[in-house]
Amino acid sequence: MRKPNGTKCEICGKTFPESLLITGHGIRHEIERLIVKDHPTWNDNDLICQDDFNIYRVKYISGLIEDEKGSVEILKNEVVDSINQNELITVDTNISDEPSKFGDRISDKVASFGGSWKFIISFSVLLVIWIIINSLVLLFKPFDPFPFILLNLILSCVAAMQAPIIMMSQNRQEKKDRIRSENDYKINLKSEIEIRTLHEKVDHLLLDQWSKMMRIQEMQIEILEEIRTKMDK
Repeated sequence: MRKPNGTKCEICGKTFPESLLITGHGIRHEIERLIVKDHPTWNDNDLICQDDFNIYRVKYISGLIEDEKGSVEILKNEVVDSINQNELITVDTNISDEPSKFGDRISDKVASFGGSWKFIISFSVLLVIWIIINSLVLLFKPFDPFPFILLNLILSCVAAMQAPIIMMSQNRQEKKDRIRSENDYKINLKSEIEIRTLHEKVDHLLLDQWSKMMRIQEMQIEILEEIRTKMDK
């Protein structure tokens, strides 16, 4: 409690002129909480000397700076943990969980071979040989005389069989394309969410930094005002 002469500092116990003592009512709540932490019996009616008050102000500013460093460190750890713990959502569409059937493998091979230059060249050579055999070699007794009805029948059968087989392979490829599209959508969605989260973290960090800087600046202004007042005296 305030002493009769009002000259005793409740923190260090030394006596000072009353003009050099500060009451609890004129102290910031943040600094007052630091004083109460060290001196639980402190209240707003008690007095503190200028030296002790400056010590607690420096401690308060140091605490703000340490909190700022801690916030940056926490954010860095969160980012590192997020990178280490997050699982990739990408899926290799060339690797399927479903076991491939024998017919599916055949259709893929037929479609792959039917759409290659190897098939076109080999089939053209076969047609030329067929025509030459039935036109020149077996001129008198050809097994497929002109207009090569048997050849046309074979070609029609090959086309009729090849078309549905190729369609089967295309259906499988369409399924892979659908999985690839879903995979791209998931990647884009995750990227958008992570970008938004990063923006929120940065905004929160900037606001927190701005608030702490304002408090430090206010404290500096108070100290400068006190120095100016002393110099005027």
